[in-house]
Amino acid sequence: MDDLKKLIDQNRLPQHVAVIMDGNGRWAKSRGEERTFGHKNAINAVRNVINACNEVHIPYLTLYTFSSENWNRPKEEVDTLMNLLSETLLLEADEIFSKGLRMHVVGDVSMLPELVRDQLLNVIDLTKNNAGGNLILALNYGSQKEILKAVKEISEEVKDGKLNVDDIDEKCFENHLYTKDFPQVDLMIRTSGEVRISNFLLWQIAYAELQFLDVLWPDFTKETFFQCILDYQNKERRYGKTSEQLLS
Repeated sequence: MDDLKKLIDQNRLPQHVAVIMDGNGRWAKSRGEERTFGHKNAINAVRNVINACNEVHIPYLTLYTFSSENWNRPKEEVDTLMNLLSETLLLEADEIFSKGLRMHVVGDVSMLPELVRDQLLNVIDLTKNNAGGNLILALNYGSQKEILKAVKEISEEVKDGKLNVDDIDEKCFENHLYTKDFPQVDLMIRTSGEVRISNFLLWQIAYAELQFLDVLWPDFTKETFFQCILDYQNKERRYGKTSEQLLS
């Protein structure tokens, strides 16, 4: 693991990594267990990605924790996810604080159970002055709804005469997204072998490198993360330019 970490170029790190944590159910089924067993065993993988990110000093990490579509899952599974979230926030709050991380949330938290919401807001408040990195949880989050929210807010501003149509540009739009205070995503990682985005940060990944791993989330290690960073650093990011333009 240390060998991989040593190969990482500290001058070419992604500033913002986003992770779709997928494969808990399949991991559990492969062991003859219920899907909820997979969720319970995914906590170590969450710790691994947070610790790995912290060790190489990547300033922003967003975890797709619970999507707005996840409410459609069986009630038992949703209840397990909410209980796990509540327990994890309670158990990990001091650890997050001691690492100097600041916690944020993106999504509509108003629909979360009151206990989960209160614990979440407590950790956000506890870490608000930390400057060692940013841990962002996407909770009850859906990118299409986020984009629609931004469109409605901008429309209201135009309607009320607070905003001129000609002043609507990318920056104006981004100021109405949940992620307005964070940089665009540089690297998006999805585990489980599925090759899709699942309504996650659609605007924010416009120029991100996308990595789809044949690893189920509970098996995700720090070594897996370091390899993702090395693969990212081996890519040429052109932002619409040619290779020759980047060299000139």
